[in-house]
Amino acid sequence: MKKKVFATLLAVSMIASMVPAAVSVQAADGDSIRLVNGKIEVDAQLKKLAEMYEKETGTKVEIESMGGGIDIQGTLKGYYQSDNMPDIFVNGSGADFANWTDMLVDMSDQDWASDTDAAYVDESQGTIGFPYTTEAIGLAYNKDILDKAGIDPSTLTSPDAIKEAFETIDSKKDELGLTAVVGYAAEPVNLYWSTGNHLFGTYLDEGLDRDDTTYIDMLNDGGKLDEGRFTDFANFVGLLNQYSDPALLVSGTYDQQILNFSSGKYAFVTQGSWIGATMVGDDADAYKEAGNFEVGMIPYAFEDGQDTILTSSPSWWSVYKDGNVEAAEAFLQWLTTDEAQEVLVKEAGFVSPFKSCKQKRHPHGTGQFQVSKKVSHRTIQVRYLLTMHLEALMKLDL
Repeated sequence: MKKKVFATLLAVSMIASMVPAAVSVQAADGDSIRLVNGKIEVDAQLKKLAEMYEKETGTKVEIESMGGGIDIQGTLKGYYQSDNMPDIFVNGSGADFANWTDMLVDMSDQDWASDTDAAYVDESQGTIGFPYTTEAIGLAYNKDILDKAGIDPSTLTSPDAIKEAFETIDSKKDELGLTAVVGYAAEPVNLYWSTGNHLFGTYLDEGLDRDDTTYIDMLNDGGKLDEGRFTDFANFVGLLNQYSDPALLVSGTYDQQILNFSSGKYAFVTQGSWIGATMVGDDADAYKEAGNFEVGMIPYAFEDGQDTILTSSPSWWSVYKDGNVEAAEAFLQWLTTDEAQEVLVKEAGFVSPFKSCKQKRHPHGTGQFQVSKKVSHRTIQVRYLLTMHLEALMKLDL
């Protein structure tokens, strides 16, 4: 199943001397494997899983996490040229997978492949991407702040409503103890990946059915844009600029952005469901001091009536054909077990893409949040508590 993907492919020529020394390690051999992970915020949780797996099976799993401004694909190309490829590595888009044509293992025969709708499937190469998580993208909010400001988040499904909420909160910023209404960044080094991928992705997909590719098709046809829709989107981005923390806007980092939100300094933050791992991990003390407030999510509603949160797998893990394939496949299969899913869901804050997962991200057992769905926010909100677990009463667009 090919995913709707927008990517600008920049050809990069990498040589071995350009590989960062800090992350260069020897390729796996025998009863050991190496995994390159692109989500630095869950490094600790993945290393915990590696320890659990080694204790259970004797196979050592080395977790090599990259994030922030690191060019992961460029680094992997350098590894390839120096014969230092990992056994498992991350791919985030069709352009990434295209770098490794005919070098990846078809995992369609694995048990997990029939337990999910979120695998990356290529028409000619088969199932070449293991979906380790599903994520939700939207404008996260501090529920305590909105309550104190008298704002009902379920009404925020239009740009005018969001603008009015921003204005109300801004007028009470001092009494609410806020640095800014929203933590948003447009700088080109540390947070471009969020603004460029997550926010721009809403122009392409917000408010559409899952299989509606209207705007990505236009973009792929010579860079065409829908003038009216793009103008509305640009105006919404301007609203974020207007009410963002100036210090974060032009020179911030992900760590600063989430720490300030965890500390109760922003009412809103432009990220997604993955921030839970940081809030209850690195930022746990600040989050506790701020009252362990409930966190919710509203759509990036840049046009009236947009009431859905975008969900999908952010990236996939692939197995390198010339690596330790058998051990790599065994580890990925083990990650779908209940003991591994408990760590990924409850500690890493992931939404499991596997239908058999028993670990629920909300306490009332209304069903697992699946990658193939969009969550409607017409009358309710996705909310997550300390570990960003989704609560009940979700309305799924089946």
